[in-house]
Amino acid sequence: MKKIEAVIKPFKMDDVREALSEVGVSGMTVTEVKGFGRQKGHTELYRGAEYNVDFLPKMKIELIVANEQAERCIEVIMNTAQTGKIGDGKIFVCDVERVIRIRTGEENEDAV
Repeated sequence: MKKIEAVIKPFKMDDVREALSEVGVSGMTVTEVKGFGRQKGHTELYRGAEYNVDFLPKMKIELIVANEQAERCIEVIMNTAQTGKIGDGKIFVCDVERVIRIRTGEENEDAV
């Protein structure tokens, strides 16, 4: 199994969720996060005063999928979240050794 973590722009969240559902992803964890990469934040003006916004709002999606599903999920996230502008985000992929459903004790693919 693979764990896919994607950090994307907030306004792309609904599109990515719908696209993943269409390829059979049945569950995910979504978190509102803040961060920056090459964007390095930006400057804004508020009531005549200039200030730096160092950490930009992002959405972090985490999903566990079977090895066979991983490439398709990555493609879907990339194609759906991409705007072509700086700050589109990142995707991280890790191996998952074991998953356990707390309620039933089911493990691995049965637990996902």
